[in-house]
Amino acid sequence: MAKIRFEKFGVMIDLSRNSVMTVDALCRFMDAIAKMGYNCIFLYTEDTYEIEGEPYFGYLRGRYTKEEMKALDAYGKEKGIEVIPCIQTLAHLATFTRWQTVKNDVPGILLVEDERTYELIDRMFATLAECFTTRRLHVGMDEAHLLGKGQYLHLHGYEDTHAIIARHLERVTEIAKKYGFSLMLWSDMFFRPWNKGHYYSPKCTMPKEYVEALPEGVIPVYWDYYRTRLEDYDDMMYNHRQLSPDFWFAGGAWTWTGYMPHNDFTLQTMLPALQAAKKNRTRNVFFTMWGDDGGECSRFAVLPSLFYLSEVARGNKDEEKIKAKFKRLFGVSYDDFMLLDALDHVVGSGEEARSTCNPSKYMLISDTFLGFLDPTVERNAAHRFDALAEQLSAVAKKSRRYRPLFDEAAKLSSLLAVKYDLGVRVRDAYKAGDKDALLKLAKEDYPLAIRRLDAFLASVEHAWLSENKRFGLDVQHIRIGAVRARLEYCRKTLLSYLKDEIDQIPELEEDILPWRTEDKSTVYNGTLSNLTVGSIW
Repeated sequence: MAKIRFEKFGVMIDLSRNSVMTVDALCRFMDAIAKMGYNCIFLYTEDTYEIEGEPYFGYLRGRYTKEEMKALDAYGKEKGIEVIPCIQTLAHLATFTRWQTVKNDVPGILLVEDERTYELIDRMFATLAECFTTRRLHVGMDEAHLLGKGQYLHLHGYEDTHAIIARHLERVTEIAKKYGFSLMLWSDMFFRPWNKGHYYSPKCTMPKEYVEALPEGVIPVYWDYYRTRLEDYDDMMYNHRQLSPDFWFAGGAWTWTGYMPHNDFTLQTMLPALQAAKKNRTRNVFFTMWGDDGGECSRFAVLPSLFYLSEVARGNKDEEKIKAKFKRLFGVSYDDFMLLDALDHVVGSGEEARSTCNPSKYMLISDTFLGFLDPTVERNAAHRFDALAEQLSAVAKKSRRYRPLFDEAAKLSSLLAVKYDLGVRVRDAYKAGDKDALLKLAKEDYPLAIRRLDAFLASVEHAWLSENKRFGLDVQHIRIGAVRARLEYCRKTLLSYLKDEIDQIPELEEDILPWRTEDKSTVYNGTLSNLTVGSIW
């Protein structure tokens, strides 16, 4: 079998956005990627690991104990996988800084040049040095957009962001030397200050002061999950080589737009990225699996795209051979696994609808009286979800190993067959004064949606507990419970209106304004005002 044509070829799992995988599930995931030829895994843990002397670090978040980290490290070594901690030492620490045991610059960004900050970082490194045999350490430092604009500004006055981060990195590098770590960091903050806040830049000559600000031996990581043109990746790899010839590339296996994956868009973006990496002789590549807005998507959901990319990295571009090999390794056909993507493509139209739109998430939580995303609904299309639910249910019955994943998808599809356009149908009937239609909706469709929502929640619980620690499941209960409460309220309100107990339904009197796209689908995954509880990590 041909070897993968990169020195390090890995994945990064987000274990910070609410869902922390159990040690058992993470070991099963390492089994899967080891079969594909991956040889490293980054554990992205903002505050979800134990630090001695910091009881609030990872408090109530399902953090890994030192014993668990040591077990993961040992298992990875057994499988030929280097387990690399991927942490944060500047921004993205809001879930810890909210406890106010360390000072913020602005919420989520540590106060640079405060000694308590460096005491915390020293303790981070001490724990990781004890628990992991690797001496690679990814220290984050990405997206610190408001660095120096809060408490730092009051204490020290205005200073250029780049100067602040350069001094901070110098301090962090000194602490790392104490524990023998070689550092990696996301590279975007070396581009944004001189590039009008943007990361991407066409081929250019990097400003000398930014190149010189990167300490010797610190490895920049170029991350990009969005571009579909080889030329764009080529440009940025050219730029990164000026920072360091040893830079790494981090792509994306799309797990961060809801309950379902985007394997198809992963391949649209990462196949040209791999071409560019080979062209630029980039030696080390990994794929991030983020969990934005709740970590709802199973990491196993992107096995098809991860496998496809590993085969292409070996030089195999024969799709039929790739699919056949996938079935032999995982016991489920490649095309059956790709049905998970279909929940976001079975409805909708337009270019964006073929990439990362996520109606299976936003129409799940869309309120049936206040559905500001209702303009994206494709009319007379919800029945397609019933047919898809049957397909997914059949796959679930055939696969014992991945049954929770496919059962959850089947239950979600079944629910969307009723709920996807429920708000549209309710408003249409109300505006038309069709009380017979409203009565049918209140007595049949709403109760059916609630029953299917209950079944979906049961499947979410089962899938969650088959993969993740119990911490974080509360967020799913809060969100889905909120959807259920609103369905009950809307049903009762319709009945009150039909009994003439109220003269009108104010929410339905309002017209829903056009959404920001003409496509019959969009991308919406974040704090969902008027939909349900937003991002709770």
